[in-house]
Formats: sequence, C-alpha cells, structure tokens
Amino acid sequence: MMTKLQTNILYTALAQAIVAMLGSLYFSEVMKLPPCILCWYQRIVMYPLVVVLAVGIIRRNKDIALYVLPLSLVGLGISIYHNLLYWKIIPENLAPCVAGISCTTKFFEWFGFITIPFLALVAFVVINACMVIFIKNNK
Repeated sequence: MMTKLQTNILYTALAQAIVAMLGSLYFSEVMKLPPCILCWYQRIVMYPLVVVLAVGIIRRNKDIALYVLPLSLVGLGISIYHNLLYWKIIPENLAPCVAGISCTTKFFEWFGFITIPFLALVAFVVINACMVIFIKNNK
C-alpha cells in the first residue's frame, strides 16, 4: 500500500508530464512554432511518461520509478545538451539540427531566462526529483 506522500509525489510527476506534453503541443499546434530535432527527441521521451505514470498510479505499482527513470533520465540528458547549446556553452556547430529549424532559435524569452528548452529542462528535473523522492520513501 502506497502512503499519501508516495501517491502525491507520483501525481506531481504525472501533472508535470501532462503540462509538458500539452505545452509542447500548444507551442507547435496553436502558436505554430516548429520544433527543432532536439525538441522532437524530448517529446519522444516525455509523451510516453504520461501513460507510464498514469498506468503506474492506477495499478499502484511500487516499481513505477524503474519504468519512469530511464525515460526521464534520457530526456534530462537531451534537455541539458539542448540548453547548453542554447546558452552557447556548447558551440552551435555541434548541434544535430542540420535541416529545418535551428536548435538555438529563440522564439521567446520570458523574464529574461524562461525559454522553451528551459521549460523542458525544468519538467525533466521535476519528474526525476519526484522519482528519487518516491524511491527514497519506498524503502
């Protein structure tokens, strides 16, 4: 039986994954902002997290972190790389974006630092943190 903290932390991760998925769809389908290749890779990892987390919560699976963390860590790695490119810490010639939109295109910047790649980074950090908390409290 999962405790209230364990259940709430899973709901937090699920809510973050849903917000990230809907946000990416809003940017591309409503605002018509084309995603770069790294954004596509992050979507490929984020979208299944919604389903995996939902099924894990419904089934009260205590091993849910074993399914979520691999996907979320891959997404975090891609997101860190994307942000390092965006902040010009890694040179742009190392970007995988050879066709279509550049991975460093700045569509908007809220408050001087909140960008689309930064939002993805925050989403993956939150989901990973929730899974680590879940594991620590599940012992």
